[in-house]
Amino acid sequence: MNILKEIKTSVVVTLVLLIICCGIYPLVVFGAGQLLFPKQANGSLVLDGDGKPIASTLLGQTFSADKYFNPRPSAAGQGYDSTSSGGSNYGATSQALHDAVKQRVADYRKANNLPDTQLVPGDAVTASGSGLDPHISINNALIQLPRVAKARGMSEDDLKKLVDQCTDGRDFGILGEPGVNIVKLNLALDGKFK
Repeated sequence: MNILKEIKTSVVVTLVLLIICCGIYPLVVFGAGQLLFPKQANGSLVLDGDGKPIASTLLGQTFSADKYFNPRPSAAGQGYDSTSSGGSNYGATSQALHDAVKQRVADYRKANNLPDTQLVPGDAVTASGSGLDPHISINNALIQLPRVAKARGMSEDDLKKLVDQCTDGRDFGILGEPGVNIVKLNLALDGKFK
């Protein structure tokens, strides 16, 4: 008789927790997200003129032409594949990582017409932990600025203003470093982001 009481109590507790944890709590979180942060809760999507999504400002994309600012490298799948998010998992002593970074430094210097002695920003040659980061450092953007301005026939001053507009500050004003959102910036250059 005592065992039946224990089973009944266990079933009731399981059902109550199921309703709270799998029903009420997700609905409250969903509702709060939609009410307080609707753009972010729905993916921070960038829409084209027809209302179709073309990008998300939360996920990096590959831009490789001279007329675009280059994002940081991605180790997610074939590059910015959100279904394969993750880093390369190479350790600091990995020869493969050393070789990849060395090649990226040479490519970055060549693309941006830099002398062999100029330091290259770390975010230009290393992938983020997720492989999907849409931000680069301000220094990285400023180094690429002359190349993009020349390719687009723009003045560097006008392009710098656009870089400033697409720069996100520190979180809560104190955490992290400011970063330039490459997706916003490159889409703004193409007139697809306001």
